[in-house]
Amino acid sequence: MKLVTTAQMRALEAQAVARGKTEWELANSAGLAVAQETWLAFGQLEDRLVVVLVGPGNNGGDGLIAAANLRDYSAEVHAYLLAPRSDADPALKLALDAGVVVGTVADDPGLEQLDAMLERTAGVVDALLGVGTHRPIEGDLAAILDHLGAARERRRRRFQVIALDVPTGVDADTGRADPHTVGADITLCFGFAKIGMFQFPARELGGQVLRVDIGIPEDLGAELPYDEIDMRAAQRAAVPRPLDAHKGTFGRVVLAAGSRRYPGAAVLAAEACARAGAGLTTIAAPASVQPLLTSFRDATHEPLPDTDGVLNADAARALLRALPGASALLVGPGLDLTPASREFVATLVAGLDAVPGLNAVVLDADALNALAAEPGWHERFAAPRILTPHPGEMARLLGTTAEEVQANRLECATRYAAATRSVVVLKGACTIVAAPDGRARLSSVANPMLAHGGTGDVLAGLIVGLVAQGAEAYAAATAAVYLHGETAGMVSAEYGTAAGLAQDLLRALPDVRKTLDGS
Repeated sequence: MKLVTTAQMRALEAQAVARGKTEWELANSAGLAVAQETWLAFGQLEDRLVVVLVGPGNNGGDGLIAAANLRDYSAEVHAYLLAPRSDADPALKLALDAGVVVGTVADDPGLEQLDAMLERTAGVVDALLGVGTHRPIEGDLAAILDHLGAARERRRRRFQVIALDVPTGVDADTGRADPHTVGADITLCFGFAKIGMFQFPARELGGQVLRVDIGIPEDLGAELPYDEIDMRAAQRAAVPRPLDAHKGTFGRVVLAAGSRRYPGAAVLAAEACARAGAGLTTIAAPASVQPLLTSFRDATHEPLPDTDGVLNADAARALLRALPGASALLVGPGLDLTPASREFVATLVAGLDAVPGLNAVVLDADALNALAAEPGWHERFAAPRILTPHPGEMARLLGTTAEEVQANRLECATRYAAATRSVVVLKGACTIVAAPDGRARLSSVANPMLAHGGTGDVLAGLIVGLVAQGAEAYAAATAAVYLHGETAGMVSAEYGTAAGLAQDLLRALPDVRKTLDGS
């Protein structure tokens, strides 16, 4: 599913009109789609009340058209207007002609009529503001939303709310929400889902996000830069696995990972890499730590010099000598951040251009923290690179705060991807995969099961395993995020979000991984 900003959506609508569509046709298609989805969500509507909250703009007009169409399902429909609309308004006329009961907040100073309707309604359609409104909510609009929220609590959420494009108060571009915003059970996005609905808190407030067709020609969205991460996008990273293949067919991965403090990170990443389909997985870890890494028996090992259980500059030089023949390199899981590991990362990065044949280098965890202190690090080697920061690491790379990153996740990811010519995987709820050319893909997955140590190591291993098989960096990162999210869903369904651990992702992974090959 393509995702759009408010500006992009307006441009698409203008292009559709330039091709011969009228604004009234688009609005009619939107209103009809809302009525159909409302019927599907609420069930039998005959003689049941549906309340449509109507704002003064186009979103309100769509709501009035939906109200008129809901009358075709024999529903009792009340349109409650935030402000009077012109008698010449065709949407208002359509609603009145269909038998919709229309009232305004001006005629209901204590909102007693609204409260009475909310006590018996089967559901509410929120058509108050929609996209493009960023002003603070106050006055009558705040009062309507507060009464709506109170009624949902009072009735223990026994009626559903359907929002049009975004719940009122949500910023369609950033996902920020006004304190008065009432969460929806379903958000119907006209034409394309809005980018803000894949960011928090909008992701939680929006409920189920559904795209509805309003008649915009499909080809107009073909060049949009933002997409949702789904199975189809993930399957594009799958490479053929011929019957006469051998382990060399699917690449050799080297993982520079692990330390005395964090030996498990190397094991988790290595097994994820192998289960992603890589032919050969080599753990390049401190020699003194290697005895702790034998639980994954499928890996080979490259013991490296260390300083108190941490890789050092000598380890980097030894690794560079061992890298020829490798298809992909992962640096960072469990590395630990010490003066020795900083020297390891700096020395390794400086020598990577002398290593032939690397499809990509994946940089994770403390490798990123080390590079954050190295301005211009991305100029030191030419191989494609994939960065996998969590918000704190992204903040260090950008020289800002984690709070600023979380408030502007898409902008931060795309900006750093362009600046460093890297694919950036900004982890967290609704993980973002950003390409250097401005494209980005967003996951809809927000699963607290992934809030456990080690789950990021699994993701890094998945990415490098897919890269080793020949997947392009952006496609590999996309597929890995998809696998990670789907596997987390399986684990949380079986064990819950609290008890599921990173190692459980590895047990569930084969069942999800085979879907990339159409199995």
